[in-house]
Amino acid sequence: MRSNSFSSVSSASSDSSLSSQPSTTDVQDTMQIFVKNIAGETFAITVPQSTSVSTLRSLVALRTNLPERDLRLVYAGKHLAPSETLSSYNVTRESTLHIALPIRGGAPKKMRCNAKDCKDAAQRIVGDCGFCQGHFCGKHRMLESHNCTGLEDCKKEERERNTQKLESERTVAIKGI
Repeated sequence: MRSNSFSSVSSASSDSSLSSQPSTTDVQDTMQIFVKNIAGETFAITVPQSTSVSTLRSLVALRTNLPERDLRLVYAGKHLAPSETLSSYNVTRESTLHIALPIRGGAPKKMRCNAKDCKDAAQRIVGDCGFCQGHFCGKHRMLESHNCTGLEDCKKEERERNTQKLESERTVAIKGI
């Protein structure tokens, strides 16, 4: 059966670890703290008072099956730095720590003009070049303005389209009528 708390090895002397009865220094060196996860469930962990926050994060990561790098521990409204110890934050017996996950995302990145030496914002949709896949501002959105690599291909395609259109519309005079 799985227990509801983790126990850490105390840093007491090896003489006291040989006896079956825990000494009073062992009991005083350890403390039970509570950790409240995101779902609101609280579980207890027994750790030494000199435990670092990074060690506690490792224990909590094992308990919650969350990646350790994503865990943030909060006590009294402060995020606990991994390099510090619990005693530096005045975490005492039966204190409650909260788990916080980092917030991902934010505003979408603003697109800038791909033209050389231009820092203006690219225009959405009309500033997108279909030939070179670049994004351009109002000054550089025309193919000639940004020296598009697909400009020659574009001109050829346009000439062929115009030629086909003119050929289809050509009227032929019929002689003999």
